[in-house]
Amino acid sequence: MTTAEPSLRLAFDVTRTRVVLRAASAFQADLARLAARFAAGSPRGPLSAEVDLDDFLVGINELGEWPAPEDVEWEETLLDLVNGVLDDAESAELQLTDSEGAAAAGQVSPDEVASLLDAGWIADLTSFQRRDIARLLSLGHGANFSVPGAGKTRVALAVYSAARKRGEARKALVVSPKSAYESWQHESTECFEEPLRVQVLDGAPDPGAEILIVNYERLDRSLTALADWLRSSPSMLILDEAHRMKLGARGTYGSACLALGPLSRRRLILTGTPAPNGARDLESLLSFVWPGRGRRVVNDAVAGGDLAYASAVLKPLFTRTTKHELGLPPFEPRIRYVEMPPLHREIYDALVGRYSARAEGSRGDFDSLGKALLRLLMAATSPALLVEGSSRYEPLAYQVPPLEALPTDSLFSLLQNLPSYELSPKYQETLSIVAENAAAGRKTLVWTTFVRSLTTLEGLLTSYQPAVVHGGSKDREEQLRRFREDPDCMVLLSNPATLGEGISLHHVCHDAVYVDRDFMAGRFLQSLDRIHRLGLDPDAETRVTVLAASGTVDEVVALRLEEKLEFMGRILDDPSVQQLADLVEEPSVAGGMDMADIRALLGYLGRGAAHV
Repeated sequence: MTTAEPSLRLAFDVTRTRVVLRAASAFQADLARLAARFAAGSPRGPLSAEVDLDDFLVGINELGEWPAPEDVEWEETLLDLVNGVLDDAESAELQLTDSEGAAAAGQVSPDEVASLLDAGWIADLTSFQRRDIARLLSLGHGANFSVPGAGKTRVALAVYSAARKRGEARKALVVSPKSAYESWQHESTECFEEPLRVQVLDGAPDPGAEILIVNYERLDRSLTALADWLRSSPSMLILDEAHRMKLGARGTYGSACLALGPLSRRRLILTGTPAPNGARDLESLLSFVWPGRGRRVVNDAVAGGDLAYASAVLKPLFTRTTKHELGLPPFEPRIRYVEMPPLHREIYDALVGRYSARAEGSRGDFDSLGKALLRLLMAATSPALLVEGSSRYEPLAYQVPPLEALPTDSLFSLLQNLPSYELSPKYQETLSIVAENAAAGRKTLVWTTFVRSLTTLEGLLTSYQPAVVHGGSKDREEQLRRFREDPDCMVLLSNPATLGEGISLHHVCHDAVYVDRDFMAGRFLQSLDRIHRLGLDPDAETRVTVLAASGTVDEVVALRLEEKLEFMGRILDDPSVQQLADLVEEPSVAGGMDMADIRALLGYLGRGAAHV
C-alpha cells in the first residue's frame, strides 16, 4: 500500500534522547500497536508516539511488523545512528563470543597502530598505549577505563589521528573538567608535527577548530551551538572523566552528552572510575558509547551476581591499563580509628538520637541538626562544624588552654562553643602525622570534605606554612606552586571535589591524610592518584592514612566504599582496586593523649611554635 505521504516518520525529539514516531492517519491503529511493543513507548496523540532511544534501538526489529515498510521516512541522523549501532553490534558480538572470529573480521593489532596514524603524528607510544589504541580502533566506538597517568589523552588523540586519516573525522569535541584543559592543549602540541588548532569554548565555537574543548558545566547552555558544530563536518566526540555523566538521561550532564552523541561519527569515553556506585553507572556510560546495546549488555552481564563472569563478558568492550602495568611501586592505604572525647561523643550520640539525660533538655535542637547525612559526616569530625559561623570559611577557634565543662551546662550551649572545651581527635591526629612527616622532610597532602575544616587546619598547622586550595580559592595556581617549590611549605590542604582530578603532585609529595571521606568511591580513587601515578620514583614510599571516628557514620562510609570498590575492581578485573576496598587498620599515633596532653599541644600551637 502506498500513500501520498510517508506511512511512518521516525525522528529524534529535541533532546535526541527519544525517538518520535508519526504515522499517517490511515495507520493510526498500526502506530498504537507498534508503540505498545516498545518497553517505554508512550503516545503523544492519536498519530504520534515517543520511545526512549535506548529502548527503540533494543527493539528495532519491531519495525519489521510495520505494514508499509517501503513508505517509512527516517531522519538522516537517526538513520545513521541506527546503521552504526547495527554495525557495532555485529562487530561487538564477534568480540564477545568468538575471539578467533573477531581477529578474522579485521581486529587491529598493536603492531599495526603506527601505520594507521596520519603522517603528522610524531609522539612516542608505550606498549600498553598501542594495545589500547588497537582495541579502540577495532571497536569503532570505544571506552578507555585506564588508570590516571596511563596517557588516556594521548591514546584518544591517536584514535582521532587514525579517524582523520580514514576520513571518519575532521575534528573532535572534547568534554572535560576544567582541570584537564592544560593536558589536552599540551598533548595536541606534543603529538602532531603541525599542532592541532585547539579552542577552549568561551563564546561561539570556532568553525575552523580541530579540537574544541568544553567543560561539563557549560554543556547544557551551549547545546545548540555545539550540535551545529558537530553537524558541520564528520566529527568525533570524546568524554574525558566520563564518570561525570554517570546519571545518564537522569542528569543534566548525561542528557546533554546523550543528545550530542548521535551527531558524531565516533564516540569515545575516558575514565579511570567507570562504575563508582555500581552497575547503573556503567550502564549510563556504555549506553552513550553504544546506544541500545550498552545497557542490555551490562544488565545481562551482572544479572547473575557473578562478578568474575561479568568481567569476562564486559572486558572485550573496553580497554584498561592498570596500576600494575604502569610499573608503580605498590602502596597500601591504612585506616586509623580515633575515639571521640566525652563531649564530642555525647553530642554526636544526641544527633543520631541516642540521648543522654543532659541531651534530653535540648532534644528539639539536635533533631533539627542531625537529619542530613552531610551533617553527620561533619559531626564525626567535629560537631562544632554544625554551628554556623560568620561565613562559610570561618575556622573553628580553639581555646588555649581549653575550658572544663560542668555537669550542669546545657549540652546544646556546649555545642555552640565546643572548640573552647575539646579538640577534634581527627585534627589532633592530623597534626601528629604532619609533624612526624615534616620532621622527616616529607610533605603531606591533607584531604577534607568541608571548607571550614580546611580553614581550621590552616590555623592549627600555621607552623608548616600550609598551602590551601578549595572552590573559593582565587590563587589556586600560586598555592600549588608554593607546595611544589617552597621547602618551608610542608602541607597542602584541599578537598577532593576541587583537586581530586587533573593535578600531579607525585614528584614532591608521598603522604596523604583523609580527615574524612564521603560515599563517592570514584572521587576517592581519583584523589589517591594525585600522589601515586606514572613517573613516580620507583624507590618512593607512598603512605596514605584514612581517619575515622569509631562508632560514627565514618564506619558506614568505610563499609559502603569497600563494597563499591570491590564491585569496581572485580568488574574491571583489577586487583589493585579490590585491595583498596579493604583498608588495613593501624593504631592512632595520637590516641594516647589525655586532656593535659591536649592542653599542652594547644598551648604550644598558640605560641606559634616552629615545630610540634
